[in-house]
Amino acid sequence: MKKASVKGDLEVKYKDYYKILGVPRNAKQEEIQRAYRKLARKYHPDVNKSPDAEEKFKEINEAYEVLSDPEKRKRYDELGTQWEHGQEFRPPPGWDFHVEFEEGPFGERRTYYWKSTGGEGFSDFFEALFGGFGRRRRPSYEYEYEDLGFRIPQRGRDYEATIRISLEDAYRGGVKTFTIQTQEIGPDGRPVLREKQYQVRIPPGILPGQKIRLKGQGGEGINGGERGDLYLKVEIEPHPVFTLRGRDLYMDLPITPWEAALGAKVNVNTLSGPISLNIPPGIQSGQKLRIKGKGMPNPKGEPGDLYAVVKIVVPKHLTPREKELFEELRKISSFNPRIGGY
Repeated sequence: MKKASVKGDLEVKYKDYYKILGVPRNAKQEEIQRAYRKLARKYHPDVNKSPDAEEKFKEINEAYEVLSDPEKRKRYDELGTQWEHGQEFRPPPGWDFHVEFEEGPFGERRTYYWKSTGGEGFSDFFEALFGGFGRRRRPSYEYEYEDLGFRIPQRGRDYEATIRISLEDAYRGGVKTFTIQTQEIGPDGRPVLREKQYQVRIPPGILPGQKIRLKGQGGEGINGGERGDLYLKVEIEPHPVFTLRGRDLYMDLPITPWEAALGAKVNVNTLSGPISLNIPPGIQSGQKLRIKGKGMPNPKGEPGDLYAVVKIVVPKHLTPREKELFEELRKISSFNPRIGGY
């Protein structure tokens, strides 16, 4: 029988695997497994987001790799208890790693010996003692969650739907009831459409494209994870009087020729109620009169403004007296808009 060996001449940091797992040196396999599962849950990088969690998790796996394997544990225990965690370690003189076992019907014996494979997530200390011998699992955190005895809670999916509201509702806010259709994943894994009624609180001054979040109304969580949220994207229906641009509102303001020429005070209906608006003499069609603060409310600042766009409207049908007065005005007026007026 041929026996191969490698002399230990590499100085590395000693690792106390019992201390890492928090178990005594005479711990039974059941104790080692329980300790490992508890620490794995605590330091798994998918659960623990602290900067050193991944390194700690790898150290726990390395300790479990050795102590859960009877051959590795026996060889590790042969080093004795004189070493301290973190102390410089050099394999004792003449210490060779090998393991022998019988194989086959004729009792053939084979020897497996130390061979450094480099890296793979184990420490230099492990490599110095065991190298590539007998690895049963990947030295990383890429285990199936079932192997750790638990499943990672996963938050449910967020859903999005569209709701259409009136400009008045967007301006004033309030609670409205909506029947909303969402797409969910059914028990068979296929998407299904579901309808459900929701009481939705609309904040005053909400704008098109903004979203209302309904917490916990999204998809089911997995493995005890919290539900996702439902986001309602707002669309505002066209209004017969007002046009919304940002937070500003625009409206047409029809006035008579004499109101435009002489000036006037007219009543204007806004979303917050009627107001009286002064028309300056000589105003032209297309000019805008700004009514400050009468646009859409702003929860975080100044509200928008309302702009009244002047439209001078000429009567289509004149009474005999009105026609007479217009005829008189035509005779005495020298105004000609085609040559620039006065």
